[in-house]
Amino acid sequence: MGKRRRGNQEITSLTKKQKKHLKEFGEQHPFHDNVSAPEQPGSPQHPVPDSEEDSDEEQQSAYQKLLTTMIQGADDNSEDEESDNEDDEEEVEGESEEEEEEEEGSDAEEDLEDEEEGETPDNSQNKEHPEKTNGGIEETEEAETEGEFTDKKNEAAFCLETNLPAKGEENMGEQEEEDIFVKHQETELSEEEVGRILQGSKIKTQVKWPKLGTLQCMCPLERFPAMGQPSSAPLPSIHKTLEANWGLLNQSFAPEGGTMTDVTELQKELLGLMGTYRDVHFTNSSPLREAKEVQSAYCLHVLNHVLKANTRVLRNNAKLKETKDVNKEFRDQGITRPKVLILVPFRDGVLRVVQTFITLLEPKGKKMDVSNKKRFKEEYGEEPGESPPKLHRPDDYHAIFSGNTDDHFRIGVSIMKRSMRLYSPFYSSDIIIASPLGLRTVLGADGEKKRDFDFLSSIELLIVDQADVFLMQNWEHLLHVLKYLNLQPLDSHGVDFSRVRMWNLNNWAAHYRQTLVFSAIQEPQITNILTKHCHNYRGQVCSKTIPKVGSICQVLVQLPHVFQMFHSDSFMDQDARFQFFVDKILPQYRDSVMSHTFIYVPSYFDFVRLRNYLKKEDISFASVSEYSQRSEVSRARHYFQKGEKQFMLFSERFHFYKRYTIKGIHNLIFYGLPTYPHFYSEVCNMLQAGVREGGGSVSFTCTALYSRYDMHRLAAITGVDRAAQMLQSKKTVHLFITGEEKNT
Repeated sequence: MGKRRRGNQEITSLTKKQKKHLKEFGEQHPFHDNVSAPEQPGSPQHPVPDSEEDSDEEQQSAYQKLLTTMIQGADDNSEDEESDNEDDEEEVEGESEEEEEEEEGSDAEEDLEDEEEGETPDNSQNKEHPEKTNGGIEETEEAETEGEFTDKKNEAAFCLETNLPAKGEENMGEQEEEDIFVKHQETELSEEEVGRILQGSKIKTQVKWPKLGTLQCMCPLERFPAMGQPSSAPLPSIHKTLEANWGLLNQSFAPEGGTMTDVTELQKELLGLMGTYRDVHFTNSSPLREAKEVQSAYCLHVLNHVLKANTRVLRNNAKLKETKDVNKEFRDQGITRPKVLILVPFRDGVLRVVQTFITLLEPKGKKMDVSNKKRFKEEYGEEPGESPPKLHRPDDYHAIFSGNTDDHFRIGVSIMKRSMRLYSPFYSSDIIIASPLGLRTVLGADGEKKRDFDFLSSIELLIVDQADVFLMQNWEHLLHVLKYLNLQPLDSHGVDFSRVRMWNLNNWAAHYRQTLVFSAIQEPQITNILTKHCHNYRGQVCSKTIPKVGSICQVLVQLPHVFQMFHSDSFMDQDARFQFFVDKILPQYRDSVMSHTFIYVPSYFDFVRLRNYLKKEDISFASVSEYSQRSEVSRARHYFQKGEKQFMLFSERFHFYKRYTIKGIHNLIFYGLPTYPHFYSEVCNMLQAGVREGGGSVSFTCTALYSRYDMHRLAAITGVDRAAQMLQSKKTVHLFITGEEKNT
């Protein structure tokens, strides 16, 4: 009885957001300092199919399934039910704003005592008995979410099937014929060409643009030649609705009281490139510089695409109404309505995207009609008091974690003429903006009964923004979403098949989908998205970042850097790295003289493997990861600084989310090169903190492991010329010294 009472008290003390996240996942949000267990794959508890009939039904041919549903027509009740389910899922939220760090200058021992006195077993108790916690809030959650939001009053106003074009848009057919959008949609592929695309054989060329830099172009089909100079990709034609405002592209992030900048040269090159409907991977979208320009550019491209597609459908509606020819066909739609999927890591990204949409669509001197705007601001804006006090963190940290940083969300947006509806049901939406985790809870997994992925069947434009941040969340969620794009749907969802494009019916939608990937770094896992999951018949364009000067030049400490190369058979060969570390590196540091050794581990899987090995060998160490409780972090920092623990095992994702300064480091080991190049200099500069506090002279060491598959990371740290020499050299050990007048 005592445990149950304490559990109920804990439930009542939680906020509404925490209760919802607790109900969904059985634990608090992974961004909280209190979380001590690794994040689970993010799918809710779904019931197992009751009979074999359910699983057999999914195994039917998708085309057969569509044919059987043609007779049924549109089922309004089922659509309303789906929108209810989606909105139920949308209400699940977790607080993602990190708690502030204890004062940097305070004494570590005092922090330790405070944490131990204030520690309570309530959180761990709830995690041990999640079923009790969930049971306590089950009834209230069902009452809150049942039939909560279907927005029936706006359904007719935003319906594509029944609306007609706005004044001035009835006769735009002649202008449209030369538009690259129309050419792209009406291009017909042969089965032979589709086979060639799937084989992966591509013609590769390289070109240099003024702002985007070196571009690597890949073309699967000869009739769509490679990119040339910027003149070969002029700005695309802008839809009439956007003509007046598209020059205000940068208004949403103009400084207060400052003048708004015009469309930049970078944005012009990006818009020209995106307008060709090739896949684009831009690897230099820094959160401090280019990210805002990039986001505004792709928002314009998205609106331009959606408005042109919708105008075409509405104009054909009018033609069908007037024509007497029963056999006349207008194939202008996909099987489902959603055309654009935008993946962003945090809610604040959704807020900025929607604000840009409103800026571009709003008529001058008038207020635009945006449904459910108040609710949107409440759920995606930053509440007063949620933001911690200004912490001493790097600028890139504040740029990434500004605003609402919850990572579980999804929202549908529909656009009709000059009106916008937020929270539209997915099957009535033109644009879906979501996080990979937010979508995965809807998509589910094989074998689950309650799941839905048909709304992704006709996606024509996929945008992956801040792809590098997804690496710091859970990359598997993103891959899971990509797996379910452009599959043949299992239901017709009331579509008029006489209006569906043939390439959608042939299940070739993936070859017409444009994918835009933006990241701050070059990373093989991100590049893999385009090579494995993108098969655009128009080809791909990838920018190549070539850093002349590496981040090692930003290290201020006088420090010898020893780079040791080990042999590896593949990028995923983690056994070779582990064996090299255990056999060659660790024995050098096991002597008590080599205390205060800090081991930086980029991968959480490697972190767990090393932690288990150190425990097995009975080596004195402390460990800090993104799942460590705040009290555990304080203890680990204290023991390591005082020398009571010889080693500290430190995960990269903890550094990404917290940026704590670890004091007392004398020996530094990079088990793998950091994902972000500036993390290398940040960690190396931590050695200064111990010098300032201790006052004595200490000799520091730094060792970094790399293989030939770490080429991009090595070039970003040492510079491209030095990296090339190191990889081609017969020597496996290279030494750099920083902190002197000239770096060696």
